[in-house]
Amino acid sequence: MYKSLRIIPAVFAAILLSCSQSNDKTEQQQPNILLIISDDQGYADFSPFENHSAEISTPNMNRLAESGMIFTQAYTTAPVCSPSRAGLNTGKFQFRWDEKASWGPGLPDSVLTIAEYLKAAGYATARIGKSDYGTNYHKFNVREYPLNHGYDHFLGFSAHAHDYWLNSEESAKRTPDPNGTSAHLGPLMWDREYKSYDEGYLTDIFTDEAITYFKTKKDQPFFLTLAYNSVHHVIHEVPQKYLDKYEVKPIHNYNPDSMETFGNQQPGSYSAYYEKYTRLGAIRDEDMRKYYLANLNCLDDNIGRVLDALKAEGLDKNTLIIYISDNGGSPITGALNAPLSAGKYSLWEGGIRVPMAISWPGKVEAGKVQTNYVSATDILPTITEAAGITLTDQTIDGKSLLKRETDQERLIVWKWGNTWAIRKGPWKLTNTNESWGKGRPSVQYIKPISNDLSLKLFNLENDPGERVNLAEEMPGKVEELQNSYNNWCSENLGKY
Repeated sequence: MYKSLRIIPAVFAAILLSCSQSNDKTEQQQPNILLIISDDQGYADFSPFENHSAEISTPNMNRLAESGMIFTQAYTTAPVCSPSRAGLNTGKFQFRWDEKASWGPGLPDSVLTIAEYLKAAGYATARIGKSDYGTNYHKFNVREYPLNHGYDHFLGFSAHAHDYWLNSEESAKRTPDPNGTSAHLGPLMWDREYKSYDEGYLTDIFTDEAITYFKTKKDQPFFLTLAYNSVHHVIHEVPQKYLDKYEVKPIHNYNPDSMETFGNQQPGSYSAYYEKYTRLGAIRDEDMRKYYLANLNCLDDNIGRVLDALKAEGLDKNTLIIYISDNGGSPITGALNAPLSAGKYSLWEGGIRVPMAISWPGKVEAGKVQTNYVSATDILPTITEAAGITLTDQTIDGKSLLKRETDQERLIVWKWGNTWAIRKGPWKLTNTNESWGKGRPSVQYIKPISNDLSLKLFNLENDPGERVNLAEEMPGKVEELQNSYNNWCSENLGKY
């Protein structure tokens, strides 16, 4: 029905040149690799962290911490999902090719993904859940579709978000606008077709598919990306037992026959429903947090099901698991980023510092807390090293996390629209302002100290919450970091 996008010869050649197996013994011992991505999870909503919120229930995330290592200063490459996922999956700051640092960086043919490296190294590859590079949504024959950048199998959706309950063909047919970028519902993309679900909750569906995959892929090592859309809006859609646990009432599902107009959305549209229930007003402030906690609890239980299935299949000892959120907690879902300022949509720490853990029995020290700062770009070189692949691409920004020590004078840069930031050692320089999209933020939101594009300098070692701007006191450090950022941009941007 749909034509497959072929990898052009130059890209295929690049894969062969960029990776190689060290020897047959390494190839035989290649681990399975599971990359779990949560969506908009708050920094304080991760119980392995010492100062986590007392309200949350994430015991299965604790299991990852107990068997592996957590990172208290892990950064994504952007404060929103599409660009951050581009950076994560390529090991590169996505604004190398997207100089406007936009929501839609896309995925150029010339930039290889984790899945492409691993497929060339003999791995079976699958993606389950959200696929989002900010462009070419709902299409099979584009580079951004998972089967066209290294994955053998895909079940999920191509958009920012998807309804948790309405996953059927019938629901899409009754809806005037089923294929929005965030307000999206209906059947899931399944390889080159669609798969309709008349019942079931999306987080559970993704977990079921992952477990089925574990049970069938035993003839070769596998790489599975399990990209949940939890805990993204529409946050109130959660199975009843979790609503009961957090003592919050259910909200009716979308129905095109009864959906009134909201804002400038057309009557009966799904976008009207989505817009209404992604803002405070229709949902009370105290309830928004409860819906978030219920959604997070459900996600954690599903992670537990995944871990249990790996153990039941005898795969747990030779599986590298990496867990990360795609960006900081959203200001409008009830997520908590304490002690960090702001959240999703901005380059304050609350928008780019995220929960992260790695577990690999016998290879990663169990119970370790890594306090040095790292980047989501490090995931690609970590995975390829574990798989026995040697990288030769000098434009990869990440560094393997399997090394004993991380570089604490390392330069990390961010570019997001007309804002930017740089970190080196304990120092961060940024011109970021405050942003959270539509509506007012929930009470969990920690307002930053300013909302303008002036230069702000922070010592994050002493001030992770970015409450004391040292720019006027330390003009020399401001100049040093600003020059470093400008030099990096002049040397690296626009090379694709």
